[in-house]
Amino acid sequence: MDDRLQQSEYERQRLANVRPPTWRNPRPPREPYDLVVIGGGPAGLVAAEEAVELGARVAVIERNALGGNCLNFGCVPSKALIRTARVYADVHSAAHYGARAGIRSDVEFAAIMERMRRIRARISRVDSARRLCERGIDVFFGDGCFAGRDRADVAGAKLSFRRAIVATGARPDTPKVPGLAQAGYLTNETVFDLGVLPKRLLVIGGGPLGCELAQAFCRFGARTTIAQDQPLFLPKEERDAAQLLSEALARDGAEVRLNTAAVRVRVDHGEKVVDLISDDYHSRIVVDEILTGVGRVPNIDGLHLEAAGVAYDASGIATDDFLRTTNPRVYAAGDATLAHAYTHTADASARIVVRNALLGKRARVSALTIPWCTYTDPEIAHVGLYVREARERNIPVRTFTIPMHDVDRAITDGEELGFVKIHVHDHSDRILGATIVARHAGEMINEITLAMVANIGLATLARVIHAYPTQAEAIRAAAIAFERSRASQRGRAKRVVPW
Repeated sequence: MDDRLQQSEYERQRLANVRPPTWRNPRPPREPYDLVVIGGGPAGLVAAEEAVELGARVAVIERNALGGNCLNFGCVPSKALIRTARVYADVHSAAHYGARAGIRSDVEFAAIMERMRRIRARISRVDSARRLCERGIDVFFGDGCFAGRDRADVAGAKLSFRRAIVATGARPDTPKVPGLAQAGYLTNETVFDLGVLPKRLLVIGGGPLGCELAQAFCRFGARTTIAQDQPLFLPKEERDAAQLLSEALARDGAEVRLNTAAVRVRVDHGEKVVDLISDDYHSRIVVDEILTGVGRVPNIDGLHLEAAGVAYDASGIATDDFLRTTNPRVYAAGDATLAHAYTHTADASARIVVRNALLGKRARVSALTIPWCTYTDPEIAHVGLYVREARERNIPVRTFTIPMHDVDRAITDGEELGFVKIHVHDHSDRILGATIVARHAGEMINEITLAMVANIGLATLARVIHAYPTQAEAIRAAAIAFERSRASQRGRAKRVVPW
């Protein structure tokens, strides 16, 4: 069986799970559902499964495919590509590890995409319509919308509810560049349909999504340029973290152009010609594909929110700290309402909604401690406050930094680029936030997140024995540095142990 047929088979398997072609919607019951969930992405599915565990009668309405952006167009396929890209990067740097050259390093893009689709099809089983039905959840496919304060319509069916959740997620925001639509462009919803590796790729936007895919495609061999219309690279991250990533991208061969905006696109002899402007400097770049990664907008069009008395604006659905909308029967979760558009935040917000909507609890979204990670190489992970935020709030802060080149396991792995930086409240060991730049930063940040949630101070982390050698020892090293600093402040004499 050739690659195209195998890819088609994996796509058939995925769609059979998340949008079965022969699916027939159930007949709604006469009595109201306890919970109607509009949107079958991470937030919607978590809410539905949590609610049915409580004995609630639940319906899920999905416009496109179950699993939402994360499974179909986001986390799952992108991380599959990123993992393969790391393999190619390691092969190209084999001599650094003492390995001989000669390992096959030709990029087989069709095989790369085949692996991604195979993984996506496998994981789609978890979000399958059949599995949801087996759990007692009614699944409706179609354009769902509100028909009143306690009613929803989907594909001609009318569903009444006691409570409802809007979990419709978000979609890519397209930059308004003249000629871009006519020339054609990629988003995270279409880039995974590629069958041929573009030789030249322009990424518009220097945010996390753009950086992740830019680095992956660069490592596959695409000549990659990132055009960022802001003066800062990854503007929300700490400057030293962003600078390390910028240098890593440059070593991979990617070109980062800051303060640079795409102002016009046209097609010339089958090639896409993009006019760029940086301050008063005009330049031109010729590429095969353009990937846009400038942000996302909430999927709230066509929901008839006015009919339900639900307030909203361009940033999404208005909710209070309990994720309740202006209609007390209706809640919202995930990217349709939250500023932090991450799968794990969607999951957490869905659990808050179920507790509040069905159990009468008063769980607050503001109480969440939310980590996040940009999955480049090195990864950049963060939780809590940045130093600039602490200073804006007049919170005294001290920072303890351990460079990864001082960590034995990072040295043996050849992964010395990065650092662990932990911020604590001055005069105490309370952790305010942390930034980790390392190849496995996304895994490492969870220890600090746990400490913050459990109110475990940095002094306690100094007493936590870490397996040796691991890169997470950098966290304990930062904690030990804090303890030594505190001892010095108290004027303690150094203790010498004779041998």
